Amino acid sequence: MDESSKLQAVDTIVSAVIDDVGAGPRELAGAFERLGLGEDEADRAADLVHRAHGESVRLRRREHEIAALFSSARELAEVRDADLLLDRLVNRAHEIMGCDVTYLSVLDPETRELRVRTTIGAVSPEFQHLLVPAGRGLVSEIVESRTARWVGRYGSYPPQRHEPTVDRAVEAEGLVSLLGVPMLTGDDVLGVLFVATRRESVFTPEQISVLSALADHASVVLQTADMLRHLRRSEDEARRALGRLTEHLAERDRANTVHQELVQAVLRGGGVGQIAKTLAAALSRTVTIVDADARVVADSAGTAANTTVALDRETAAAIERSRSSGLCAIVPGRPGRAGDAVAAVAAVTAGAEALGALILGPGDFELGPVDRRTVERAAQVCALVELQLKAVADTERRLQSGLVADILEAWRERGDDIARRARSFDVVPADLDTVHVFAVDGGARAAAERLLMRLLRGQGLVGECRGYVTAIVDSTRTTMDAGTLRERIAQHTAHPVLGVTAAPASSPAELGGRFTLAARTARLLEAIGVTGRSVSTDEYLPYASVFDADAATLTAFLDATIGAVRAYDDEKGTELLATLRAFVRCNASPTKTARLLRFHTNTVLQRLERIATILGADWRDDERLFRISLAVRLDELAHGLAGAGAGAGAGAAVSAGGRANHP
Repeated sequence: MDESSKLQAVDTIVSAVIDDVGAGPRELAGAFERLGLGEDEADRAADLVHRAHGESVRLRRREHEIAALFSSARELAEVRDADLLLDRLVNRAHEIMGCDVTYLSVLDPETRELRVRTTIGAVSPEFQHLLVPAGRGLVSEIVESRTARWVGRYGSYPPQRHEPTVDRAVEAEGLVSLLGVPMLTGDDVLGVLFVATRRESVFTPEQISVLSALADHASVVLQTADMLRHLRRSEDEARRALGRLTEHLAERDRANTVHQELVQAVLRGGGVGQIAKTLAAALSRTVTIVDADARVVADSAGTAANTTVALDRETAAAIERSRSSGLCAIVPGRPGRAGDAVAAVAAVTAGAEALGALILGPGDFELGPVDRRTVERAAQVCALVELQLKAVADTERRLQSGLVADILEAWRERGDDIARRARSFDVVPADLDTVHVFAVDGGARAAAERLLMRLLRGQGLVGECRGYVTAIVDSTRTTMDAGTLRERIAQHTAHPVLGVTAAPASSPAELGGRFTLAARTARLLEAIGVTGRSVSTDEYLPYASVFDADAATLTAFLDATIGAVRAYDDEKGTELLATLRAFVRCNASPTKTARLLRFHTNTVLQRLERIATILGADWRDDERLFRISLAVRLDELAHGLAGAGAGAGAGAAVSAGGRANHP
């Protein structure tokens, strides 16, 4: 045999060893024959060639698997996307194992359920979203044993492990053989990596080993992803904590600034106006301070004082909550309502007394706990300032009240001393010429005095004298007349008020007499039930000069004089009292009375006779008729004022009363 034939024979043998598709048995037999081997030697050589070929195939496959593992390891170090890494791992396992379906199930540590997360080769949606309950299926056995498990035929798997949902999914995919390896980290199982075929297969130890290595890589991915989630969560929590700390520090700085400025405002006597401005600047929002009647006391936005604020139901409820708890109350906004004008309130209280409230508008940031404490501290400072102002006002009120009493009762004896005291209120007693007397409910007199002191500062003096709120004013300087003052008092105290103004006096010495007449007029009108109007003493001078009694005495006089006639009219439905009024107005002339009433004279005489039977035959005697005339005119006055407008004169009231009762 020539050398060329031998070389061809050797080449054929080497190709059979190292190539995937090498020489067949006939080519090998020919090569051995060309080399001169006997039959036995050729058989032994063929066996060696076949074994060498199998080892070569195994080594190449192993090299491919190791290369795949190295690639997976590099991706673990380079790629940060956990989902992408898991997809690549499952895809690589699918390629290496050469199976029909490869998938990865993740274990829920709380429910112990396993959910399919990534699949390659699966076609049914039911399988791609498969959820296996705890303790069921091959996957649960792998989790419990923490070792690899495989079945050649899924239908022969122990029935107690079967789960209908899993069976339907496996049947839909047509899977026969399955191999699963656990993904472990320490003592914990993170999930299971599966390969499956649609034909019956046997899985070699090398395949199980490779799949286990890829499962370990998947464990690293899941563990790293979980760690990154924890790190991100910790980072987010740290960032939020830092944000809260920063906000807290900012709130604390604002609180310190506000506290210092509030202290300075109080020490400088800035009042509640400075408190509103300081708080508004610190919290970047409008601040309005109102009194107990919702009237503006101070406003950072410049709203006029004494303007009444319309509080909606939510704001009023929040102020009540703040008053009960002593804390700043947030006003909830209504969904869909834009531009809510109020964000928070804090009640201003002193013990059980409600002095008002701080009303805060919306701002660029929510009020934190420290900001709320700042608002509450500002409300407390407001209460202290209000109590201080109230104490000063009460002291001034007592001083003015004593001064008013001295002017009215002791001017002749102590005029110089009184004039000196009046100058401290920027008032010259010689200029005071008009006395206003206001009948105010006892519980509201102090409030009425404080109001008048504000309204008449520098224009007069205010005090309580003999149960009446009294103002002595310089009519040339005052900007409000008696009617306006009375209306302001009634509005402020929410009570009806009677105002009586005396005629101007030419000197302080006459003011006492003017006050006495005004007080007598007020008592007279109160006695007959008149209130809620402003009158002058000149209009009722005759009555005030005659009567100076309380309501019980005056009522008793009227009942004793003409009460029987009124009772007769009420019982019989007659109009004898109207006839008696006309008779008195016509100077006891029956003829004039008949003309006034447009009756026949005989009708009037008959009525007068009936009155005589009621009052007695001597009712027309001088003394009796004088008393009856006074009673009739007082009765007319009371009924006339009850229906007349404010400011109606006594004559108008009497005429109205007379006509109202004429037939």
